[in-house]
Amino acid sequence: MITTMDDNGTATPLLEVKDLKTYFRSDAGIVKAVDGVSFTVNSGETVAIVGESGSGKSVTALSVLRLIPNPPGEIVSGEIRFAGDNLLELSEPEARKIRGDRIAMIFQEPMTSLNPSLTIGRQVGEPIEVHRKSLGKVVREKCIDLLRKVRIPDPERRTSSFPYEFSGGMRQRAMIAMGLACEPQLIIADEPTTALDVTVQAQVLDLLKQLTRESQTALVLITHDLGVVARYADRVHVMYAGKIVETGTAREIYNDPRHPYTVGLMNSVPRLNVDVKTPLEPIQGQPPDLSDLPAGCAFEPRCKYAVEQCRAERPKLSVTSGKHAFACWVNFKDVN
Repeated sequence: MITTMDDNGTATPLLEVKDLKTYFRSDAGIVKAVDGVSFTVNSGETVAIVGESGSGKSVTALSVLRLIPNPPGEIVSGEIRFAGDNLLELSEPEARKIRGDRIAMIFQEPMTSLNPSLTIGRQVGEPIEVHRKSLGKVVREKCIDLLRKVRIPDPERRTSSFPYEFSGGMRQRAMIAMGLACEPQLIIADEPTTALDVTVQAQVLDLLKQLTRESQTALVLITHDLGVVARYADRVHVMYAGKIVETGTAREIYNDPRHPYTVGLMNSVPRLNVDVKTPLEPIQGQPPDLSDLPAGCAFEPRCKYAVEQCRAERPKLSVTSGKHAFACWVNFKDVN
């Protein structure tokens, strides 16, 4: 595990995002997809970013890797420090040396991320060829080892297979193998179990957690499923309308959610500690138009606890205990 120290000898986070703002231009106006997001990730830690589609979590991940298409998107301001270096100050060739090497990404749909005309071995081996300058037998042996590590059967033969010959779970395992190819310090997994059945989801996430723990690789897990968070994450950031609205340890978020949106996410999915006869409660309404956000809390139109202050003024994150913080004017637990 690589630990970065500051000038005083204090350990610093592997990844530190400060006041990140990523906007997109559209016919309707400026879309504030990520609007002032800050968080840290330590070496060997699993941090989850949770929210509905359109909350800004995937754009946050793409911003870290500097993969925002410009136009129409642009990282407007903020800092993204990785191992002490501000990634936003790097040239594009310097950024490319980090992507796929020290930082890897596992995308949410492997069938669209994998090239259908190239073998699995060729694609898993590409990061090794590009970043390690290895060729031929060395790359093939490394690919076989990676496929074996992610539990793909008969890896010697499977290196010659094409993506369409793999099941959905096997394709996602191949994506994990690609992510691990250059032994990165940080992996960003964007909805890595999308479209997989529940059993295969658990297998893939268990594998990802095990492999990152063994290598002390930091993991940023992008998901909409708070059930995943409870089992796999150390810390959690809940995003809504481009902002973090609650943050804390997985235990704090799961056992004591303080933002109405977090509670809504939890109530909309089955939980083992809730009576099976208890009906699920979907969050009413739709996410806001990010090009026309209200002056107050963006969740106010969907929140049953909203008061007049919520409509007029946007709340900031406030700490409740330790590092557990939420952005809400109302202590809804007192309301109940």
